[in-house]
Amino acid sequence: MFEKLVAIEPVSLIPSAEKALHSFAKEVVMYPDIPKDDAEIAARIGDADAVLLSYTSRLEKGALEKCPNVKYIGMCCSLYSPESANVDIHYANSRGITVTGIRDYGDEGVVEYVISELVRCLHGFGQEPWDGMAREITGLKAGIVGLGKSGGMIADALHFFGAEISYFARSEKADAKAKGYRFLPLNELLEYNEALFCCLNRNTVLLYEEQFEKLGNKKILFNTGLSPAWDEPPFLQWLEGDNLCFCDTVGALGGEHLLDHRNVRCMQVSTGRTRQAFVRLSEKVLRNLSDFTGITV
Repeated sequence: MFEKLVAIEPVSLIPSAEKALHSFAKEVVMYPDIPKDDAEIAARIGDADAVLLSYTSRLEKGALEKCPNVKYIGMCCSLYSPESANVDIHYANSRGITVTGIRDYGDEGVVEYVISELVRCLHGFGQEPWDGMAREITGLKAGIVGLGKSGGMIADALHFFGAEISYFARSEKADAKAKGYRFLPLNELLEYNEALFCCLNRNTVLLYEEQFEKLGNKKILFNTGLSPAWDEPPFLQWLEGDNLCFCDTVGALGGEHLLDHRNVRCMQVSTGRTRQAFVRLSEKVLRNLSDFTGITV
């Protein structure tokens, strides 16, 4: 059992999960707002030996150095790699601190967002139809950039509605091949497809000037990651064409300065943050704590 567990910011746990945290620590402190800097983060952690945080703050070496008692950090958000994490995992590991995260808790809402916006775009619900006449997803050439859990779910949903699916990933995937999805090099994927769906880890950029040249004009681009999948200057040039870019969050778009662009459609909300997602998140956070402490709740 921990001596003290501190959530340095709101971590989106359901009430029963917040109550369950008291099974893991003698003292539990939950902060209701986001800390403004490293100094405030360090002050909130203090002498705690366990820390929870969400995706809205970064826990860097500068703060951790001032908190010698920490032995466990629970990320109540996605953890795919040390490079994309909002915790300095390399430094934490050098101190013997265990860092856990979760995956695959908000994908269902993201898939629903993609299908909803694509249908509205193609049919012209509340806007002009994409190519002048209402059409279906049936026959749409759809390219997925990054066929992880989220990308795979988007591909399956589009395939259900009759889209032709191709994808780019680190390597060809046998299960995708069995479904009839084609593996293509990135530039060929961009050139071939009418609609592209970027489903990449945070801070992963694959689209540069060469890629936007291959993407060309009269294309639909979705980004469902937590950060832009592109280098901004060629992206801005591409936006000036007869193209559309869809993002759910400002972070995925790249900043508020792009919100008013005529070819940008940004919901300014995380579409993965649903009631069901909070339940899945809570279950996985508690499971990580149970695995580390050996305490079952």
